[in-house]
Amino acid sequence: VQLQASGGGLVQAGDSLRLSCVVSGRTISKNIMAWFAQVPGKEREFVAGIGWTGVRKYYGDSVKGRFTISRDNPKNTVYLQMNSLKPEDTAVYYCAADPSYKVRYVSDEYHFWGQGTQVTVSS
Repeated sequence: VQLQASGGGLVQAGDSLRLSCVVSGRTISKNIMAWFAQVPGKEREFVAGIGWTGVRKYYGDSVKGRFTISRDNPKNTVYLQMNSLKPEDTAVYYCAADPSYKVRYVSDEYHFWGQGTQVTVSS
């Protein structure tokens, strides 16, 4: 199973980015999917999670109202639309998958991980 995250980059505060995570080797249709963010010296922090069909969505407090998670099961892809970016959003963003029903908020509870994509927001 491989998760390939992309879409990161260097942007200015207030800009937008859309991250993508393409999964190969496994169908994501019965997996919860999530995005986590990590800065050096800190643990991975939950950003957003989505249930099997895309109806159930959950967000970390710092991104509510600015970020939107979505999924396209036929394309085996999950997205993170990031709007109104702030310098404190700077991190490496990882996508994760797990064959469970309930969205988890702790990184240790996800079985599959992508390699991460760097998002840098300048002020």
